[in-house]
Amino acid sequence: MKFFKVKGKSKKAKVRNVFLGFCFFLLVWILLAPFLANLLIVEKPLEKADAIWVLGGSSTYIERDQKAAELYKQGVAPKIIVVNDGVMSGWNQNEQRNIPIEELSKRELIAQGVPISAIEVLPKLVDSTKDEADLLVETAQTRQLKSVLLVTSAYHSRRTLWTFERVVLKNNLSIKIGLKTPSKTTSLFSPSDWTFIGKEYVKMLYYWLFY
Repeated sequence: MKFFKVKGKSKKAKVRNVFLGFCFFLLVWILLAPFLANLLIVEKPLEKADAIWVLGGSSTYIERDQKAAELYKQGVAPKIIVVNDGVMSGWNQNEQRNIPIEELSKRELIAQGVPISAIEVLPKLVDSTKDEADLLVETAQTRQLKSVLLVTSAYHSRRTLWTFERVVLKNNLSIKIGLKTPSKTTSLFSPSDWTFIGKEYVKMLYYWLFY
């Protein structure tokens, strides 16, 4: 009997410890989350640019396109460049196919009032922020672009600006890089936002170490 009683107490203690640990983690997160999220967010406005560059992002393409369209209609730049990240949307019942995200991005820009003639979808496939920065350098050289305004989500902004400016500098090019985000804040209590923030810090560390 004593054996089972001790075992029961031990199990209760473990459950209590796990619960207390979870509560401690949640409290730490609530205290640190605003600070951690705000560290990821940066903007660098440009009054005028040769082009607006919309970064790829299958789950956030609508907010990025809407911001790019807003900037275009404000007269910031005469054209919007969309990249091809190779990601496909879910099955579209009406069209009976998976639509590429870059195609949906173009459609969203047109729906927001951007003329087709002002939209360019680059065919070269990109797989990362670094790939996009390399493609920008390549595109800027062939198109003689001297200034580009990047548009990306708030949580992705600091790593984006750091990567693009670093790649441009490494290639000894004189390209003015700006950046705008659809929002200057990041939600903190949605599990999906926790994932975005956590992954972004891991990616930032990787970029700083290897790029």
